[in-house]
Amino acid sequence: MQPIGMTQERCAGILAHHSPIFAVRGIVWRMIKQLLLTSSHSRLRYWTAIVLYLMILVLGSIPGARQDIGNVASGVILHSLAYAGLTFLLFTGGKGSPSQRAGKAVLTIALMGALDEVVQSFFPYRHGAVSDWLVDCNAALLTAGFMWALWNRYRIQPSN
Repeated sequence: MQPIGMTQERCAGILAHHSPIFAVRGIVWRMIKQLLLTSSHSRLRYWTAIVLYLMILVLGSIPGARQDIGNVASGVILHSLAYAGLTFLLFTGGKGSPSQRAGKAVLTIALMGALDEVVQSFFPYRHGAVSDWLVDCNAALLTAGFMWALWNRYRIQPSN
């Protein structure tokens, strides 16, 4: 069925580009960009990173919690994903140029990771490891570098 006022020839390519699936995908993409890449939600992303980090510190201090989650994923995977996610939130929640955001996010993660390892060293059932801190820093560097490379291309202009 063709739209009113459209000839069969003019409708030939419309279905491939304007199907409901593509419309929903476009709406979802715009919502994700609005939530994750605009300045209107930057404070929310920044404070979400801080709260999640505090949760990591608290949950990591519960006896047996690390061993239980270790059955699901290794320490390298857990540290990489957690600190990459925090870096993303800090980068997109920060202010300044992409280079400044990347630098601030990496330095913040380096400090967060170091504090996490220091806190772990105070518990007899945990131990702080420089190797874990290096994984945190590498996750931050890779994520910040990726975000720096993509930020100018996909960033929505600040909303007023």
